[in-house]
Amino acid sequence: MKAGFIGCGKMGSALIQGVLAAKICEPKDVQVYDSAVEAAEILGTESGIRVAAGNRELVANSDVILLCVKPEDALHALAEAGRELEGKLLISIAAGITIASLQEAAGAGCRVVRVMPNTAALVQKGATAYAAGAGVSGKDIAVVEQIFTSVGRAFEVNEALLDAVTGLSGSGPAYVYLFVEALSDGGVQMGLPRDLALKLAVQTVAGAAEMLTETMMHPAVLREMVTSPAGTTIAGLAEMERGRLRSTVMDAVKAATLRARELGGGDEGA
Repeated sequence: MKAGFIGCGKMGSALIQGVLAAKICEPKDVQVYDSAVEAAEILGTESGIRVAAGNRELVANSDVILLCVKPEDALHALAEAGRELEGKLLISIAAGITIASLQEAAGAGCRVVRVMPNTAALVQKGATAYAAGAGVSGKDIAVVEQIFTSVGRAFEVNEALLDAVTGLSGSGPAYVYLFVEALSDGGVQMGLPRDLALKLAVQTVAGAAEMLTETMMHPAVLREMVTSPAGTTIAGLAEMERGRLRSTVMDAVKAATLRARELGGGDEGA
C-alpha cells in the first residue's frame, strides 16, 4: 500500500509514525506534503519517507490519502489534487467537514472515510471514530482500522455521531489535562510539594483509567468501591457536586460538539 499524507502537523506525524512502526507501509511507500515545507523535509529526513512537491503529485503516487490539515484548509487541498483523486481512498481527519462536502470536493470516483482521532495517538493510546461514505468497501474499512489501531483504538459510527465524538474524545484530552492540573493544585493548596502533587495526580488518573479498561466495570460502580460512608472520598465528591462538575463537563462536550458542527457548516443530530 502506498500512503500519502497531506499535512504533517502533530496528528499527521503521529499517524505516519504509527504506520511505519506497525510496518503497514515501508518508508519508501509513504509520501507527505505540507505547505510548511521545512517541517515536511525534516520529517522526511528523520523517517526516510518521501516528500512531494505538491498535493497533486502526492495523490497521483498514492493509493490511500490521509487528509491531516485544519478544517479551513481541507477542501482547498482536495481541489489542488483535482482528478488525481479518482479511484483513491480518502481518509479525512479534518474536524467538522462532512462526507458530503469531502465527496463533492474530491469527486464521485473517490471513496471517502471521515475520521476523528485524538492527540493520545501521539503515544499510541488514541481514541478514534470513523464513518464511511458511499462506495467504501470492506477492504477499505480494513485499511482504516489497520492505520488507526496502530495508534490506539478505532470504532465505526454513523456520521451523525462524529461531531459528538469530536466534543467527547477529540477535545477530551484537554478536559483531562485541566482536571489533572486542578487535582495537582488542590494537593499544593493542602501542603504537598508541586512536583510530588503533579506526579500523584498524573498517576492517579492513569491508574483510574487502567482500572476502567481492565475491569470493564461501570465508572459509577468503581466510584462506589472507594466511597466509604462518612469518609474522605464522599466529602470530596460532595464538593464536586456542589461545584456542578458533572454538568459542567457535560456542557463542555455539548459546546465542543456544536462548535464542530459550525466548522462543517452542518447541523447533524440537531
